Amino acid sequence: MAYTRTAILLHWLVALLLIATFPLGLAMVEMPLSPQKLKLFSYHKWIGVTIFALALLRLLWRITHAAPPLPASMPSWQRRASQCVHGVFYLVLLAIPVSGWTYSSAAGVQTVYLGLLPLPNLVSPDKALALTLKGVHYALNASLFVVFCVHVFAALKHQFIDRDAVLARMLPFLKKREPR
Repeated sequence: MAYTRTAILLHWLVALLLIATFPLGLAMVEMPLSPQKLKLFSYHKWIGVTIFALALLRLLWRITHAAPPLPASMPSWQRRASQCVHGVFYLVLLAIPVSGWTYSSAAGVQTVYLGLLPLPNLVSPDKALALTLKGVHYALNASLFVVFCVHVFAALKHQFIDRDAVLARMLPFLKKREPR
């Protein structure tokens, strides 16, 4: 049994946006101040706002649509680990954009989604708060990167070592592989 098409679409859209924004975020902070750097910051913010909206939509979808069952052969510790990883994913996918938006507000730089929709500042400009929020944003992103890697490696383990149907739940064209 697979996830719904909506859940699959939201999963892969968020995954692709994360894969795009990680290197973008790392590259832009190393650049000297320039029009190009400001453009990259805008793109990064646009992706972050989009991820936030998709993550909210995905969470609402997940609350109203049960996940397909995990294989009966999966140990209970792996089931708990899966629940924890998914919970942390939702938490950081929502917290990171909010931390970035709040950081921008504290730095005195308004977030304008797609260059068209000005988002309200969440806090008043405050240099000390901006510095703290920059660290929070970075730490949350580092945590997301670790959880992302754990998630990918676990999916690959299930596909190529356990040879169960876990990955096929999110990629329905995969068939259950027979254990060796």
